Amino acid sequence: MSTSKKQRYHHGDLRPALIAAARTLVEESGVGAVSLRQTARRVGVSAPATYRHFANKDSLLAAVAAEGFRDLGAALAAASRNERDPLSAMGMAYVRFALSRRGVFRLMFGPELAQRATYPELKSAADQAFQWLQGGVQTRGRAAQDSHLAAIAPWALVHGLAQLFLDGLLPETEAEAITEAITTAPGRSAGDAKRRPGRVAK
Repeated sequence: MSTSKKQRYHHGDLRPALIAAARTLVEESGVGAVSLRQTARRVGVSAPATYRHFANKDSLLAAVAAEGFRDLGAALAAASRNERDPLSAMGMAYVRFALSRRGVFRLMFGPELAQRATYPELKSAADQAFQWLQGGVQTRGRAAQDSHLAAIAPWALVHGLAQLFLDGLLPETEAEAITEAITTAPGRSAGDAKRRPGRVAK
């Protein structure tokens, strides 16, 4: 490694570099491929250097997942500006995120990090992403006091759809048509999608 690279990491760039390397490992080979040693090797530093930023593998994975939730939140925020049907647009953004960030998406909702309260950064990022869905529910006329519970229904719907596409039980080629048809609000036309939803894969 060059002297300049060592110096750059010394001054605080190592943590994001480790997160980026771990994210790549997750996308390439799954959560099981991630270790502090392997991540350090990807970055080009010694394994002990990782402990300055992460106590263990789980804390590194939590940082990767938190980044994923922030990116998901940004995608939902952008979709919320859709004037026709913000909640449906957010459902589409959710499914698109899952299909474009498969490994990270599975990590975000996987058993490895089920105890989110252990990782404040992760919990905060996840909560903020969910708040965008709550806002979308309110655009459909649900009172604020009901929005948290009401948001669980569309979240469960689009999350289930995303998992079905990821697992190959629904055809990815029909992801947008199926998602739009299912998430479009009653009274609004879902006919903008010219393709008809395909059959469940067997």
